[in-house]
Amino acid sequence: MFVTSLPSAAAILLAITTTSATASANTSSKSRADAVKATFHHAWDGYYEFAFPHDQLQPLDNTYNDNYDGWAASAIDALSTAIVMGHEDIVNVIVDYIPTIHFSQTPTDGTISLFETTIRYLGGLLAGYDLLNGPAAQLINHDKNKTDAILAQATSLANSLSYSFSSSSGIPHNNLFLNNQSWDTSTTNGLATVGTLVLEWTRLSDLTGNQTYANLSQKAESYLLSPQPSWAEPFPGLVGTNIDIESGEFQDNDVTWNGGDDSFYEYLLKFYIYSPSRFADYRDRWEAAAHSTMENLTSHPPLRPELTFVRNYNNGTWDNSSEHLTGFIGGNFLLGGSVLNRTDLIEYGLNLTAAWHHTYASTASHIGPDSFSWNDTAVPDDQQAFYNETGLFSTNGNYILRPEVIESYYYAWRITGDEMYRDWVWDAYVAINKTTLAGSGNAELSDVNDPDGGGFLNNQDSFFFAEVLKYCYLTFADDADYQVKANGANKFVFNTEAHPFLIQG
Repeated sequence: MFVTSLPSAAAILLAITTTSATASANTSSKSRADAVKATFHHAWDGYYEFAFPHDQLQPLDNTYNDNYDGWAASAIDALSTAIVMGHEDIVNVIVDYIPTIHFSQTPTDGTISLFETTIRYLGGLLAGYDLLNGPAAQLINHDKNKTDAILAQATSLANSLSYSFSSSSGIPHNNLFLNNQSWDTSTTNGLATVGTLVLEWTRLSDLTGNQTYANLSQKAESYLLSPQPSWAEPFPGLVGTNIDIESGEFQDNDVTWNGGDDSFYEYLLKFYIYSPSRFADYRDRWEAAAHSTMENLTSHPPLRPELTFVRNYNNGTWDNSSEHLTGFIGGNFLLGGSVLNRTDLIEYGLNLTAAWHHTYASTASHIGPDSFSWNDTAVPDDQQAFYNETGLFSTNGNYILRPEVIESYYYAWRITGDEMYRDWVWDAYVAINKTTLAGSGNAELSDVNDPDGGGFLNNQDSFFFAEVLKYCYLTFADDADYQVKANGANKFVFNTEAHPFLIQG
């Protein structure tokens, strides 16, 4: 069904997996971008044939899952990447499907996540609207009816989800039974799951003129900007993890940039970038968090003191560990430094990016583990030699097709212009294709410390389309309005799922 002028995915993958990435200095940016586009097409073709309109392809046996609401999560996540790649055929298949989704009901059993639904579906729809109403309108022949339908569906989705904010405080419930408008028995919500809604819900308000969506998300965020009780903010700008839904009060002072907290800090900066004239208080909170991170969370592994990571704090106890999810932090500091014209933030961001690059360069597969540690009193016997060599040890060797480290490489390239960071992206891209290509798509890996990835986990995550392949492609693509700008004068800002929104003001 889909015809491309690019070389076949199989041919591209064979070429890149049999050629040293570092030896490919003569490879043009265009051929690298084309390779990423071919990988996208290959992964899409497997998903479309065996899984669409379900959420995710299980490529080992050509089955599917509906782990994200059952509304074709991979298609919605793929839309903005297909747009920036210029995959007109795929874009129109997704855009034509969007009006058929019934967002008032989900075919899945059990709960759906307000957070995941917001960043994937609402984010994907709004980015599709912004791109197809703007720099990529030619992909749908400037058909305003199609973009109007996308916005109408984004509105329908938000209307279906809005009941989640009906606590006495306005803090939302995250785990929702959408079909009967209820939620699970959780009495708390998390920092990231509350603090990663404002960008999408406010963008929807700005596009529709209905301030309800912005008001709901910003009221919830207000408890995070002015945390209570005061001990929940042990360092200025850095706050605990769990919030009581009914009172809005923090339940701990567990501070981390790891998963569960990560995108709250990411959105403080990005929400300011989205509309600087309205949200300067978010900038102030991000700068406070950034300063406290540099002053209090910076950590250097004892055997590799040149590396800079961030540690975790919990009520006076320190923990020297981190995650692949946290690898976006270098890019976040780089973005902040470029927008705020602060070289100290840029330098710190580059140091963090280099440290996460070390997690990739150190493993046999050249892909970083899902989690790792530099706690020298807890090294497993079977990793002692690896620890002695690298200063780190793996605490979870899976690779879940995550994008965060490549995301930081992308920001480093766009903001510094240093070709080294493009080579790092290419190295990662080559390693990922060499190890994850399986069955009808790309599969998660069991152990990055094995040269071949240690076996496959039967899932092709929707964010492989939204993030991994988008950041890889944009690194080698030509400049465009949606690309990050070195001088901070951005026209778009990416949500945490890498969906680009048009900046206001």
